[in-house]
Amino acid sequence: MPLQECEKLYSKIFPFWDKLNREDQELLCLHTSDAKYAKGENIHGSNRECTGGILVRKGSIRIYLLSEEGKEVTISRLYSGDTCMLGASCVLKSITFDVFMDATEDTECYIIDGPALAAVNKHSVYAENYALNIVVSRFSDVMWIMQQILFLSFDRRLAIFLHDEMSRTGSTTIHMTHDQIAKYMGSAREVVSRMLKYFAAEGIVEHSRGGIKIIDKKRLQALALNQ
Repeated sequence: MPLQECEKLYSKIFPFWDKLNREDQELLCLHTSDAKYAKGENIHGSNRECTGGILVRKGSIRIYLLSEEGKEVTISRLYSGDTCMLGASCVLKSITFDVFMDATEDTECYIIDGPALAAVNKHSVYAENYALNIVVSRFSDVMWIMQQILFLSFDRRLAIFLHDEMSRTGSTTIHMTHDQIAKYMGSAREVVSRMLKYFAAEGIVEHSRGGIKIIDKKRLQALALNQ
């Protein structure tokens, strides 16, 4: 990435940028590259040991765990402006589990080369602390997902998912298939379909051509909050 463009970007994104020496700033810029991924394309986890740091410019990325039986559990999603270090196992040795990342729509990213990121972290406690904080925030997502799976009923989990999507997109129509929702929730499509059918019968949602339309936001919120 051109140095001037890189400095302008990283001075806004990285709170530690001004604390780096000039050599480390140039190292990060020199080893930052543009990457484009088509919808559905794998970004990390498919025989790629260390992708590096990922900064999402445009689009979205799904981060998930994959069992030996092929079951997927989504642990987090990234959108424009988000940063992720879970693909940098060569940088943070505490990342000892495999995560997968797929583009959920056409996506553009900046990729920071893993070895360059590791070198800067070695020189700067501020950079290392930032990377660790990013990872901790993703672990918080993991714990929330595990808590839902282990302790919440599926109707409440689905209500939380639909309500979060409605809040994030600002739309009452969730543009997802039952299969996509199942992957995000770590469940089976049949279970999602059965519960959505129940929600429809209760007048909470209805099936539309574009996906799932929420028609009773108050009841959905009440169910999500277990009220």
